[in-house]
Amino acid sequence: MLDSYKRNISYLRISVTDRCNLRCVYCMPPEGVKLLSHDDILSFDEIVEVVKTAVSFGITKVRITGGEPLVRKGIVELVKQIAEIEEVNDLAITTNGILLKKFAADLKNAGLMRINVSLDTLDPFEYSQITRGGNINDVFQGLEAAKNSGFDPIKINAVVFDPNDLEKKNKLKEFANNNGYQIRFISQMNLRSGNFSVVEGGSGGDCASCNRLRLTADGFIKPCLFSDIAFSVRNLGAEKAILSAISNKPEKGIVCFNNNFYNIGG
Repeated sequence: MLDSYKRNISYLRISVTDRCNLRCVYCMPPEGVKLLSHDDILSFDEIVEVVKTAVSFGITKVRITGGEPLVRKGIVELVKQIAEIEEVNDLAITTNGILLKKFAADLKNAGLMRINVSLDTLDPFEYSQITRGGNINDVFQGLEAAKNSGFDPIKINAVVFDPNDLEKKNKLKEFANNNGYQIRFISQMNLRSGNFSVVEGGSGGDCASCNRLRLTADGFIKPCLFSDIAFSVRNLGAEKAILSAISNKPEKGIVCFNNNFYNIGG
């Protein structure tokens, strides 16, 4: 379905939780965050209903995000239910990789097609600092498990803190190339100030060709990451919320004050 600027809206990103097992410095404040209550989080039935409605308007690509989606209890079952929707021909997940060793094979068997893993450095100490305590070896084991389970492509998302740090970028590129992964570099973004740019190695951040809608963990359809425009699927119903989001999708992103990366899925 085309929006007001003739962009074909075909991609739905679904945040299934605002919870995460890491505390990355660019995502969460050091004191932590106020989490949504259990009743505020969409159930799997509600999520699947939104997807079924969305595909009737031309959505064919779905990506599951968080927070960290693998901490959501029953996530494999949700993947299976979405994979069974015939019109979804591209089903992916973005994860920090910490739990991927445990879930990779089951996710593949459930019908997941692609995986993106967040990895900003190869240095164990720096990784622990960025994530406030994460163990990089868990990520390496998760990536290996995903490869052994038959996922292809496997993409690495690396947040760039210093665009002039070519040494770090080259090390990540070499690691990806040597292991058969694809690498994408994402400039550090700021929702409040509106700082974002086109993803290096991907299509994100290019407003002129943006084909995305976002479903937040608490049930709002957002037409733009850098906007406060949102429509509740619980109050309006999935159909009206989706149509409203498409018709009100802005030409370009500006700022967002009502959400954070940990509860909107990036």
